[in-house]
Amino acid sequence: MKQEIRIPTVAESITEVDISEWRVENGGMITVDDILVVIDSDKASLEMPAEHSGKVEIVVEEGETVEPGALIGYIDTSVEVEAGSSSEEEAAPAQESAGSASGNNGKASPAAAKLAAETGKDLSSVSGSGKHGMVTKQDVLADKGSSSAAKPAAAAPAKAEMEKPVAKKVQEGERETRKKMPSIRRKIASRLVMAQHTAAILTTFNEIDMTNVMALRSQYKDAFEKKHDIRLGFMSFFTKAVTEALKAYPDVNSYIDGQDLVHRNYYDISVAVSGKKGLVVPVIRDADQMSLAEIEKSIKYYALKARDNTLAVEDMQGGSFTISNGGVFGSLLSTPILNPPQVGILGLHKIEERPMAINGEVKIRPMMYVALSYDHRIIDGAQSVGFLVKIKEIMEDPARLLLEV
Repeated sequence: MKQEIRIPTVAESITEVDISEWRVENGGMITVDDILVVIDSDKASLEMPAEHSGKVEIVVEEGETVEPGALIGYIDTSVEVEAGSSSEEEAAPAQESAGSASGNNGKASPAAAKLAAETGKDLSSVSGSGKHGMVTKQDVLADKGSSSAAKPAAAAPAKAEMEKPVAKKVQEGERETRKKMPSIRRKIASRLVMAQHTAAILTTFNEIDMTNVMALRSQYKDAFEKKHDIRLGFMSFFTKAVTEALKAYPDVNSYIDGQDLVHRNYYDISVAVSGKKGLVVPVIRDADQMSLAEIEKSIKYYALKARDNTLAVEDMQGGSFTISNGGVFGSLLSTPILNPPQVGILGLHKIEERPMAINGEVKIRPMMYVALSYDHRIIDGAQSVGFLVKIKEIMEDPARLLLEV
């Protein structure tokens, strides 16, 4: 008996999804609860487990866009799966033959292994973007490395006279690679453009002397990790500093609704983390009520989910203010873009030692530039400067967090 595979309703606001990756090839076997297919919406990726065991018949291929409820395949339950077998085990021989000595540890999806075998592609040269480094079909298509079928060109005979150098002719289709933009990337693009068109965005800057907070972290990081089983970073300090600054400047914690200005009486902080398909902003709820350890654990939890493409829609809904740390990538200074309908975003940057004038003397201090982008329709210059100064004061004297001053 054939059981239908249909796209579930992820959320009311999601009207279409992309078929990102089939975890089993057409005609392959699947066991109930094994991951069958990965779908991408404009908010998050979702792994769909198989509801039945049997032989898979794929109707909609990877890269196609469908609506919730759409039929994308069947599972023939009349074909019994042998005990102990799974879609991953079936793929193992193909993966090994395609390149078990690769940097991806020989892990490849069935579709990727099949395509590699057909094209002669050596999977050892392909970087995997799938879960746990698995090579996907899209990775094989996007890779421009040499295939095992390619043969080195014969060396040209030496000539006495110099000839005009001629560039190697690029085969048609190799000069450019075209692929469909994922839903989540399209959504990010549209939201960024919308933010630029609908808000009066300005950015103000300041710099923070990180000496004291670095010394505090260095003094207590081992005891902190031993007690809470999580490393103490700087993001928890900044998150707490932001909540205090939002209390002092409530307009930064507001949004425009028609002709009304709505002030939030809660502090849900969106923290930008890098996922495989773009920057995502999961939300730490009621961050003002959380300890530094709880904030650090929340950040790690969401970072791992972003890495594995398992963030749920509800993980990223809401949020009253965003923190984006470009410093982890080496950024020294930037102007972050608002995350609508929020009216403020804080950009953190690389800590760099610089000579500073301290009480008439030049001293080397670890400094960080910070940037606040804000909607000038609501927040004026004095508020934006005061907001950043509040964060600067707390970070340069972290005892203020304990005293709430």
